[in-house]
Amino acid sequence: MSDRQLPELSPLTTSFARAAITRRTALTGLAGLAATGLLAACGSPGRNQSAAPAASQAPSTAADLSDSEKLVNWSNWPQYIDLDEEGGGRPSVEAFTKQTGIKVNYNEDYNDNDEFFAKVRPLLEAGQDTGRDVWVSTDWMVARLARLGYLLPLDMVNIPNLGNLEPSLKDVPFDPGRKYSLPWQSGFVGIAYNPKATGGRKVTTMDQLLHDPALKGKVTLLTELRDTVGLVLIEQGKNLATVTAEDFTAAIAVIQAAKEAGQIKGFTGNEYTKPLASGDTAACAAWTGDVVQLRADNPELGYTLPEPGFSMFSDNLVIPAMAQHKKNAETLINYYYDPSVMALVAAYVNYVSPVVGVKEVLVKQDPDIANNELIFPSAETLSRAQVFRSLTAEEETSFNREFQALVTG
Repeated sequence: MSDRQLPELSPLTTSFARAAITRRTALTGLAGLAATGLLAACGSPGRNQSAAPAASQAPSTAADLSDSEKLVNWSNWPQYIDLDEEGGGRPSVEAFTKQTGIKVNYNEDYNDNDEFFAKVRPLLEAGQDTGRDVWVSTDWMVARLARLGYLLPLDMVNIPNLGNLEPSLKDVPFDPGRKYSLPWQSGFVGIAYNPKATGGRKVTTMDQLLHDPALKGKVTLLTELRDTVGLVLIEQGKNLATVTAEDFTAAIAVIQAAKEAGQIKGFTGNEYTKPLASGDTAACAAWTGDVVQLRADNPELGYTLPEPGFSMFSDNLVIPAMAQHKKNAETLINYYYDPSVMALVAAYVNYVSPVVGVKEVLVKQDPDIANNELIFPSAETLSRAQVFRSLTAEEETSFNREFQALVTG
């Protein structure tokens, strides 16, 4: 069983990574993948993935003020876009305003899918403007928002760069035909470890993570249901596309036993990064973008994409009901689907870009970024990735009850 290590980072990659603080605190999700190496149907190893995405009611629509108000209000996860380290600005955002005349009110106030949903839901239920024209939600949350009638369908006439979307992402289970969403970034879920805390040993399997006595009390798992349980299910030989309630309960029991044995010291969001870097945590379930960034300061940290398979996540641009500047939001989305623009983002955040042509741009600017397997994965890597199937509303409630009892019990 091979240990999938991160490639060495170039100076440019390192300069980006040192400043990048991952926005992953409580999300995750992505897609089933074709053996051809292309990203396939976007699903999600994340939080509470909803069932059928068909809207339960027609979304509320406000008069579009885009022509008279050159403005777009955008909510995104913290540090999930390119940043000018010296000046503190966001180069791609500033270039958009210069190019289009549209001012962007960019807010890093999307810290957690459920938290954000709780904040905007009362307004959406009342048919009121949320004060936002576009935001970035994980795929399972996109399904929920669409099912509830809280999203506006995208007018693809205003997004001609849609042709640059990775072909295998054009039709996804949580949003068939991409009626309501377009992907922003994606990434992997694997196992990270600090060799100094593991006695120099590599950690390549969930079995090691959950049962190796040398790691006892120095292991953390993620608070993201599909990320943590998904890794266990895959190692048990289960396919995340066909997981049953019995499969899920059996995987929970394995984790519960490890917890009761003292193997697991806790469940975390992205706060696992500092203990991992210091060695207080020996090994943990981890997101790729975090590890790329951590290795900028500590290149000895190891990272494994388990041989049997692993999960991916994606976050997606959506336009909420009652948005006041819909066409401006679509103009913004179109802008970021230009490969030369998305290359700025990909180089900074170190996640997987959904835009065709970004790698070719970065090959010229920094080959090490373009050749990083975790940013531009190979066909072989993608062929091992899996996605948790869509859950019904009842399953969502049941699965979350079981998982929360594990995490908090």
